[in-house]
Amino acid sequence: MVAIINQAHQVISQYMDGFLLTHPALERLDQEPIITLKEPSADCVPLVSGGGSGHEPMHVGFVGQGMLTAAVYGELFTPPTADEVLRAIRHVDKGRGVFVIVKNFEADLQSFQTAIHQARAEGIQVKYIVSHDDISVDTKKNFQKRHRGLAGTILLHKILGAAAQSGLSLDELEQLALSLSTEMATIGFATSSAHFPQAALPLFDLKEGQISYGIGIHGEEGYRTVAFESSEQLANEIVNKLKLRFRWQEGEEFILLVNNLGTISELEQGVFLNDICQLLDVEGLRLPFIKTGRFATSLDIAGLSVTLCRVKDGSWLDYLQADTTAPAW
Repeated sequence: MVAIINQAHQVISQYMDGFLLTHPALERLDQEPIITLKEPSADCVPLVSGGGSGHEPMHVGFVGQGMLTAAVYGELFTPPTADEVLRAIRHVDKGRGVFVIVKNFEADLQSFQTAIHQARAEGIQVKYIVSHDDISVDTKKNFQKRHRGLAGTILLHKILGAAAQSGLSLDELEQLALSLSTEMATIGFATSSAHFPQAALPLFDLKEGQISYGIGIHGEEGYRTVAFESSEQLANEIVNKLKLRFRWQEGEEFILLVNNLGTISELEQGVFLNDICQLLDVEGLRLPFIKTGRFATSLDIAGLSVTLCRVKDGSWLDYLQADTTAPAW
C-alpha cells in the first residue's frame, strides 16, 4: 500500500495547511494543531471538540458557524495534549463560557478533562459532554458494551452547534447534550482493516469475503466475523442490534445517520442505505431526518456505521436542518 504523503511527522501540519487553502473562513491558531473560525459569533457559547487524526473530516470539517468554533487535532489515532486543548478553550472564550464535546476513549478523556480542570481553575466556565454512542460489545471483557464515541458525535456537533447559535446558555447546552447523548446509538461493520505507513496497522485481518461487525474508528476488530452474504443481511444484523438497544415502538421518530468509515463506494453506500431504510420501515419507524456521507472515518477502512437517535424533542430536527458553514456537513 502506498500513502500519498511526504515525511510522516509532517502529515498533520501539512494536512491542516492544505485544508485551509479551500476554507478561507477558517484559520490555524499560531501554528498549533487547532483550527478555528476567523470570525466566530460573539453572542453565543463557543463549542470545542477534537481528537486524533485519521478520522477526517472529523473534527476539522465541522468547524463553522452553527457547529464547532474550534477543533483540536492530535497525531494518528492519538488525542491532542491537554495543553493544546486548553489553548483552544482559552482562545474561544469570550465570557459566555465554553462547551466541550469529548469522545469516550481513555486517552481523550484524560487530555480533555485535564484541560477542562485547568480552564476552570483560571476562571473560565466550561461544561462538557462525553459522546458514548457505540453499542458494540467487547468479547474479551464478558461482552461489555464498549460505549466509544463514534459517528453520533457528529450529531452532537450539529445539534449543539445550532442550539448555541440560537442563543442557548451554557447550562441549557449541557442539559440538551445530556438528553441527546443518551438517545444515540451507533454500530458498524468493515470488510477490511485500516492501513497506514509507519503505524501499527492493521489491527486485525479479514480474509477475502469476510465481514467484521462492531469495529471501532481506531481499527479495532469487532465482536463477530462472518462470511459476507448480502447488503440486506448486513442491514438486518445492524437493525437487530439497534432494536435491542432502543426497544422501540411502532410510530416512533428517529434520526438516521449512515457514515462511510473510509473507502466504501457511493454505489454500495446507497444500496445499504436503501436496505436500512426498508427494514426500519418494516419496523414501523418514522425517519424525519436521514443523512449519509463520510463524517467520521478510520483512514482507508472499508466499512459503514449506522447511528440512530430517538427524537425526544422536535427542536432537535430544527437544529439539524439549520444552516451551517461547516464544510463537511
